[in-house]
Amino acid sequence: MDLTDATSRGVKNTRPMRVGRGTGSGKGKTCGRGTKGAGARSGNSMSLGFEGGQMPLFRRLPKRGFSNALFRKVYTIVNVGALEAFEAGERVDLEAVLRKGLCSKQSDHLKILGNGEITKPLTVVARKFSRSAKEKIEKAGGKAEVVGS
Repeated sequence: MDLTDATSRGVKNTRPMRVGRGTGSGKGKTCGRGTKGAGARSGNSMSLGFEGGQMPLFRRLPKRGFSNALFRKVYTIVNVGALEAFEAGERVDLEAVLRKGLCSKQSDHLKILGNGEITKPLTVVARKFSRSAKEKIEKAGGKAEVVGS
């Protein structure tokens, strides 16, 4: 810790370093770009993984396995305890949950998990329910409707 930390008074962003403003500034002359070469010139933008013309690592290694990333489903997750924010008898779906601000939208699929307690009878419409979430909703007198698959 130094004096600048003590006097910053919670300022989040530091000002960017102004380069090329004389040798006394600490970033004068070459302005932090080193000496000569492509990196010192304007317009230089080497692609990610470029190794100076050598065969890049990602091309030297064999391709193996299978990635399911293209096919996986991402769910917007809400816990049963958060559904207490709704009035008794209300219909709860992804739009209603987003309107209340109980979560941010990650995808078009809603999944209800069983953390927390619910005391009001609600009609909850979602793509998936955990076993405990379904039990808690039905125990409170509500309905858990599975929509789509």
